[in-house]
Amino acid sequence: MTQTSITALAQRASEFFTEFASESSADAVIQTQNSLLPSQLVLLRYLEPSNLECSLYEPVICLILQGRKEVILGDRSLIFGPGESLIVSHELPVVSRVTEASPEKPYLSLILKLDLSILRSLYEQIGETQTARKQAYALDVSQTESELVDALRRYVALIGKPLEQEVMAPLLLKEIHFRLLTASHGAMLQQLLWRDSHASRIGRAIETIRRNFRGPLVVPDLARLVGMSEASFYQHFKSITTTTPLQYQKELRLLEARQLLLTGDHSVGHVAFEVGYESPTQFSREYTRKFGVSPRQVLVTAS
Repeated sequence: MTQTSITALAQRASEFFTEFASESSADAVIQTQNSLLPSQLVLLRYLEPSNLECSLYEPVICLILQGRKEVILGDRSLIFGPGESLIVSHELPVVSRVTEASPEKPYLSLILKLDLSILRSLYEQIGETQTARKQAYALDVSQTESELVDALRRYVALIGKPLEQEVMAPLLLKEIHFRLLTASHGAMLQQLLWRDSHASRIGRAIETIRRNFRGPLVVPDLARLVGMSEASFYQHFKSITTTTPLQYQKELRLLEARQLLLTGDHSVGHVAFEVGYESPTQFSREYTRKFGVSPRQVLVTAS
């Protein structure tokens, strides 16, 4: 049944790209800009393999319908293909690429943004069942259970049916989140059920860093803000994100800088100060180290 549902989803996604995306485009995204799709849903297509790309992943499930992808977080490299899914529990700076795609058989994936409030609404039903049975990762891959694939298939089937979306979508989203909590790779999501768990506290710290990434970061203050000792905060932050709070902040600054540079509207110095650097020289050095190209080269290309 799982393979049948994956095939049906791939066919539906292909139909949407045929209707709404340029056939000559090497890659395409159909998401919230298309009023037919629910705001939580993104469909992604690549007609050829992509280069390694740095980005920030939000909490999502990414189900591959066709092709293959690699996602790298710290020292972990996850490669997954049709019928397998990636669950992301926290906002994480990653490196990823599509490894298998062609015009004849494009890479197709379905991405659904997760809703923490829906997850926590299931606390009474889930309770402490199934928790702490396996290593929990903030980014994990596994073969997708047939019940979860079927729920996603039924959710996608609501596209273009406004009345059914209004009535059925909330019910299906609750089912999908339940299936994620009980999935073999949903252990970290289970830890987010408790507001005072280490996973939830680190989630709040990440939100704080994201809101204030341009300003100075005082780690002891952030640890106190989320109710943790400094040593415990460092340990659990690195366990979840594979990096330190200061390095995480640097990743956010550099990713934001890239977006500003790609507009071609700002000088390198302006971008450096805009994302929180005091020294354009240090900014250029760290940007080049991360992306393999200098900010000035990006600016020249964008212009």
